Amino acid sequence: MDIAFRSLTISGSATIIGGLVFVPVGGLIYFYSFRLKNVLIGIINTFFSVPTVFVGLIIFATFSKDGPFGVFGLLFTPTVMLLGQIMLIAPIIAGMTISALSSVNEDIRDTATSLGANRSQVIYTVIREARYGVITGLLLAFGRAISEVGLAIMVGGNIKNYTRTLTTSMSLETSMGNLDMSMALGIILISVALIVNMVGNGLKGR
Repeated sequence: MDIAFRSLTISGSATIIGGLVFVPVGGLIYFYSFRLKNVLIGIINTFFSVPTVFVGLIIFATFSKDGPFGVFGLLFTPTVMLLGQIMLIAPIIAGMTISALSSVNEDIRDTATSLGANRSQVIYTVIREARYGVITGLLLAFGRAISEVGLAIMVGGNIKNYTRTLTTSMSLETSMGNLDMSMALGIILISVALIVNMVGNGLKGR
């Protein structure tokens, strides 16, 4: 189905781009000491559960006709949906990266240092040990992205054959009384979420 492929494409792309940007951001926050570091981490963790409609409102105001980037005409396009999802999952990726790095046993870092490893080598060793936790964070971010509906409707407009996704289509079909179709779409979405959770649980056990 086109809407399933579109959902996977937008959310998958958001997760990949978000990972490339915010995994390093999480690493920088963890490895370097600076003032208000704990405050920043607390803010990041708070935004784990930010309402999707709030993110949608910010994106809408930014890319609407009267917004600062309205000249680009990106509102109600897959591109702005992608940007919105990146903004939505950024705290999850950065926060889970910090958490994964924090969970690495200090003995590993101490052992690497005692064996003569320089700072870069120590950082590489810690990241390598935390890789499964980081991947789990990316899977959680993907699950958050593909299951959201408020942001997609606000900035995507639920346009047929263009910005309609699994969740927005479910909302539309339900409002039209087509419960069978809505349930079928829900099963597809749950199946995707189940696969993601199974992969994540498998990584947690490693």
